[in-house]
Amino acid sequence: MHPLCRRLILPLTLIVAGCTQFPDLDATVPPAAVNAPFPTLVPLEPLLAANAAVVSDPEATTQSLQARVAALRNRARLLQVRPVIDTGTRARLRRALARAPG
Repeated sequence: MHPLCRRLILPLTLIVAGCTQFPDLDATVPPAAVNAPFPTLVPLEPLLAANAAVVSDPEATTQSLQARVAALRNRARLLQVRPVIDTGTRARLRRALARAPG
C-alpha cells in the first residue's frame, strides 16, 4: 500500500464517521422510566456469596473429570479400531458401486 494512502486512511475514516446522523435516543425512554426512582443499592457481599464456588471438593471433582477423560479416550480408541460397517454391508456397497454408471 502506498505510504500516502496509509496516512489518509485514519483521517478519512474519522471524517466519514463525523458525518453520520445519530438516532434520536431521547424519545426511546418511556416516561415511566424517566420519572422512576433510583433503584435501591444493596451490599455486594451477599451477592458474591450467592455465587460462591459450586464445587465443594475440588480434588474429588478433578478425579471425577480425569476418570471421564480416560473413559472417553478409551471409547475413542475402540471406535478407531473397530470397523464402522460390517463385512456384509461393505460387500453390498461395493457391488452397488460396481453397477453404478460413471
